[in-house]
Amino acid sequence: MTEVNIVNLIKNFSGMTRPAVDNISINIRNGELIALLGPSGCGKTTILKMITGLLTPDNGDILLDKQSILSVPTEKRNVVMVFQNYLLFPYMNVNENVGFSLKMKGDDPKIINKRVQEMLELVKLPDIGERRPKQLSGGQQQRVALARALIANPRLLLLDEPLSNLDAHLRDEMRELITSIQKKLEVTCMFVTHDQEEAVLLADKIALIFDGKLQNFAEPKEFYEKPINVSAAKFFGGVNFIELNKNANYFHSSIGNITSNQTNINELNTKCIATIRPENIKISKENIYQDNFFKGKIKSVIFSGTHTRYKIVINNLNLECSLQSLGIQNIKKEDEVFVNLPKDKIWIMNE
Repeated sequence: MTEVNIVNLIKNFSGMTRPAVDNISINIRNGELIALLGPSGCGKTTILKMITGLLTPDNGDILLDKQSILSVPTEKRNVVMVFQNYLLFPYMNVNENVGFSLKMKGDDPKIINKRVQEMLELVKLPDIGERRPKQLSGGQQQRVALARALIANPRLLLLDEPLSNLDAHLRDEMRELITSIQKKLEVTCMFVTHDQEEAVLLADKIALIFDGKLQNFAEPKEFYEKPINVSAAKFFGGVNFIELNKNANYFHSSIGNITSNQTNINELNTKCIATIRPENIKISKENIYQDNFFKGKIKSVIFSGTHTRYKIVINNLNLECSLQSLGIQNIKKEDEVFVNLPKDKIWIMNE
C-alpha cells in the first residue's frame, strides 16, 4: 500500500487562458480508492499523467510514501496507468500482453507464466491466454489491460475512464471487479471519470475538479448531502435551490421563513443558498407538518415506475419532489398541496 500526497500541483499548456491544473493538493491514504471527477477538460487525466511521469509539473510536488518522485524516471516509479483505450499490443496474444513487463525485467519464463495465470484468474479470464486482442470483447480487453497493470505489483494503480467504453451491464460487472480486486490486493488506486454515479459507487473519496481547480475532496455521501457550492450541487443532480437572507434564528426566502439544523450557521454569509434533494421533500394534501411547510400547486406529475416526480410552484419558485409510487396519495396536476422541507435535510451554503 502507498500513501500519495499531491502538493500545490500546477500545469500550464500553451494556448490555454488558465492552467490545466491549478494549484491542486490532495492527500490519499494507504489503500484508498479515489475518484478524480469533473467534466471533460478539467485536468483529471493531466494529473494522472504527471503522477506517471508522462508530463512534468510546472510547479508543486508528488510524493509517494513521503518521498518526491518528480526526479524519478517513469519506468522506475512503479506507478501503472490503464488508459481509456487499453493500448494492448495487437501482435501479441493475451498471455504475452499480460506478462510483457515481467519479460522486460528479465524474469524467469516459468515465473512469468505462473504470474500471468494468476492475474488472468484474478480478472476472471483464465482460459483466453492464446487469443489476440482483436478476438476479445471490449470488456475482456479492459480486464486484460487491468491484469497487465497488476502483474507488476504497482505501488499505485491509475485508471483513466475505466468504464466509459463498456455497455451498461458490463460497467456493473467491471465496477464490482475493480473494487473487489483493489480491496483484495490493498493497492492504492486513483481513477478518472466524468460520471458522478460511477464515482459514488466506486470511490472511498471523490476529488471534484472544475476548470483545473479542486472544488472539494470528501466522501461521496457529503457531495449529495452537503455540497460545497451550487456548481457542485448541480453536478450531483441538485435541482432545488432557494435564495436566502440570514437572520438571527431563521432564513428568509421568497416562500417564507426557513429553519435548519445545520451547525455551521455562523460561517454563512448574509446572502446564501439552500438546497434540498427531490427525494427529501415531503408533500401532503393536509397540513400535517410543524416546521418549514409551505402551500404550493402541482404543475406536473411524471410517473417513472418505482418513483413519481412532481414539479411544484410556491410563490413563483419551482421545486421538484420525488416520492415512491407505491402507496402514494392521489395527487394530480393543479392540486394544491402542503410542502415540507425537513430541517435535517436542508443544506445551506454561501453564494
